[in-house]
Amino acid sequence: MISTRWIEKRKPYWSRLEELVNRSKGRGVRAFEHSELQELGLLYRQAASDLATVREDATSRPLAVYLNQLLGRAHNLIYMGRRPGMSGLVRFYARTFPQVFRETFPLTALAFAITAITAIAGCAVTLHDPAFAHRVLGPQMMETIEQRKMWTESIVTVKPVAAAGILTNNLIVAFSMFASGITAGVWTIYLLTINGLLLGVVGAATARAGMAAQLWSFVAAHGVLELPAIFIAGGAGLEIARGMLFPGLLPRRESLARAGGRGAQLLLGTVPMLLIAGSIEGFISPSAIPAYLKYLLASALFLALVAYLNRARESQPAQQENPAPR
Repeated sequence: MISTRWIEKRKPYWSRLEELVNRSKGRGVRAFEHSELQELGLLYRQAASDLATVREDATSRPLAVYLNQLLGRAHNLIYMGRRPGMSGLVRFYARTFPQVFRETFPLTALAFAITAITAIAGCAVTLHDPAFAHRVLGPQMMETIEQRKMWTESIVTVKPVAAAGILTNNLIVAFSMFASGITAGVWTIYLLTINGLLLGVVGAATARAGMAAQLWSFVAAHGVLELPAIFIAGGAGLEIARGMLFPGLLPRRESLARAGGRGAQLLLGTVPMLLIAGSIEGFISPSAIPAYLKYLLASALFLALVAYLNRARESQPAQQENPAPR
């Protein structure tokens, strides 16, 4: 049974939480200073723990109802945050995404390494054993390659539909790599391996057919955005796996929640990259535009991506030295 002394000791904290929640009406978290936001989070966690204790005592049901209602209001306040707006979206892509990308870059690099190693292996096996390509790619695609025809020629006649289909497929692949992190990264690694293997096998098969120039002129323009986006999505899945398997000093649930948040930010950051890549793959890559122009476009896009990430990095120290007033 819960003692009266314990309740009297905890009441000031519940009252303070209720005071903060009441003061936020109409303004949300904008009503608080930074220190008050920290206090709000601490009081919320303490009240949640108190509610768990109170629920164990059947005679304290009225108190449990009160705490449950208070926590519900506090939860809505904390997780509602600020109302989303265009400025928040701009800030996310201008600051948050590049920062999270840099913080988790080793995992993106690992996703790239997995893909690259399996691509090299797939290429080597195909060059040694051409029948391997038939088993991996299937007879229909291999027949097209052996006839020295690009399987992408049909895209030209249905560009808008093709672009939409390509974008949808790329988003599904990216989301699958991210969500598969919950399997401790096993399925994410599998998807990266399959993508790398297919890339290597297709590269080797087209090279044997004398179509290497056609393939890479097709891939270059959209690939410089599509492939990095896939690596980042793979890194997002591996980030979830890292939070699950290596929580460090944090409770595993909190570590997984934080890693999932960073992974979701990485996935959201890849959406514009995939939008642009899908449009290019549907309209420009299969077109009759000279190959050198496609390579120029690929170079410009890649340099723009690198400059975007590095510009955000260079502007970060200045932002820390001169924080915006609250």
